[in-house]
Amino acid sequence: MAAAVTPETSVIPNSEQQQRQRTRGKTTTTTATKILLLLEVPDTAARQTETPLTAELEKPETWDQRILGLWADEFSGLSPYERKRLKNISENANFFASLQLSESAARLREMIKKRQPPESKRKKPKKKENGTGCRRSMRLLKVDPSGVSLPAPPAQPTVIADENPLLPPGPLEMTPENQDDDSELFKRFLQTWAEVSKTSIKNTEKELVNIKSYKANLSGMVINGDTVHKVTRGAIFSVALHPSEIRTLVAAGAKSGQVGLWDLTHQSKEDGVYVFQPHTQPVSCLYFSPANPAHILSLSYDGTLRCGDFSRAVFEEVYRDERSSFSSFDFMGEDASNLIVGHWNGNISLVDRRTPGTSYEKLINSSSSKIRTVHVHPVHRQYFITAGLRDIHIYDTRYLNPRKSQPLISLTEHTKSIASAYFSPLTGNRVVTTCADCKLRIFDSSCISSEIPLLTTIRHNTITGRWLTRFQAVWDPKQEDCVIVGSMAHPRRVEIFHESGQQVHSFFGGESLVSVCSINTMHPTRYILAGGNSSGKVHVFMN
Repeated sequence: MAAAVTPETSVIPNSEQQQRQRTRGKTTTTTATKILLLLEVPDTAARQTETPLTAELEKPETWDQRILGLWADEFSGLSPYERKRLKNISENANFFASLQLSESAARLREMIKKRQPPESKRKKPKKKENGTGCRRSMRLLKVDPSGVSLPAPPAQPTVIADENPLLPPGPLEMTPENQDDDSELFKRFLQTWAEVSKTSIKNTEKELVNIKSYKANLSGMVINGDTVHKVTRGAIFSVALHPSEIRTLVAAGAKSGQVGLWDLTHQSKEDGVYVFQPHTQPVSCLYFSPANPAHILSLSYDGTLRCGDFSRAVFEEVYRDERSSFSSFDFMGEDASNLIVGHWNGNISLVDRRTPGTSYEKLINSSSSKIRTVHVHPVHRQYFITAGLRDIHIYDTRYLNPRKSQPLISLTEHTKSIASAYFSPLTGNRVVTTCADCKLRIFDSSCISSEIPLLTTIRHNTITGRWLTRFQAVWDPKQEDCVIVGSMAHPRRVEIFHESGQQVHSFFGGESLVSVCSINTMHPTRYILAGGNSSGKVHVFMN
């Protein structure tokens, strides 16, 4: 008996059954795709292209109605999992619709559009078809008014101008720049100082005065308007006092290469000042000759060393080296015939004034890269001391090697740039140094052996800056246990320290001393102090 065939158990051919399954899968996929697109494209204003599906989604129906309608049409063909999934999608869509995010986003976009300024495009200037171009100079185009090219000028040799050309070699006449050289006043000045130098008697027996009497004499030294005067143009780099006992003559070497002489015994300051130009660069060292005070020797950065002779009214050339720059010199003997010269490149020259010519006798390469000052021992003349950048050396002239000389003693206590180093003037038993670490150091050089001990360190402000001449502490030639140095303190002053470090005296000038006296010197026998500042003024304290 054949079994009844029901719809559930009816036999369907395999091809038809497979076709139904494929159709059901397509329907399910199409339904899910439509619902997902509803979620992904909720805002029609944000869509740039329109498709049949987006047109259907833009109908005025709610999200719930759209999803439920699609759900009801295809409900019979969905599995339980897909029904649950569509229900969750519908609930999420209702929740997001209640938040009104699309409306808020639309309002925000409208606000942003309103705030953005309209783009202003710069209009390009229209080119003139028949317009003329910019006018150009015919001289620069090297054409004449008719448009014909001018011939090229002949090439000229390039000449490099020297800012400070050397003066011609040989003697220079002692011609004052500030006064007439033919005046009777200048002739009397030369004649007076030539006679004073001949009759001046040196006091060879020098003894130290007790410190109490020394302080009393210093207290009697004053300054006033008559003892302050501008002597040179520019900063003063060196100062010297004539050793005369009856007249007062101050010499100053300037940065401009000038040498100024000021006779303070003259009634009028203007008539007593004479300015000469024996050099073209700073005059860093200036001494009156110990053998003939009518001679004043000056050394300059320009590589020349000259001797000014009052009796002949001429600046003779003693030593000249155009390839080098000099820094300092000193006399190797009392007769002032032999000189030792320090170079900025570290070399040392020995010069004999008795030989003809203006060259050196011996050139020595020292162990220093630079030499700022050189000073000879006052008793044992074979020794001399040099101050370099950060090293101080003591040499013996008997053992100098032209190639490279090794010092007997080196002082290594200094940590910064050194300005000067000098033996004490009478015995040479002390050495004073000035350093940029704001310290003055005094060494015991009574026994020159492998080393000399440090005795005293004096705290003193030595930072003068760029525009002031550097301080150089020097000994008082008649009181060799005391040093003289300028000061940066206010009110302005010049200070004297004992070798023990104690301050002996401070020279105040009130309104007469309102600037820093960087370079100072004392008279060898009288209580006269001369100081030079960085504007060319000389200040003199005297009894």
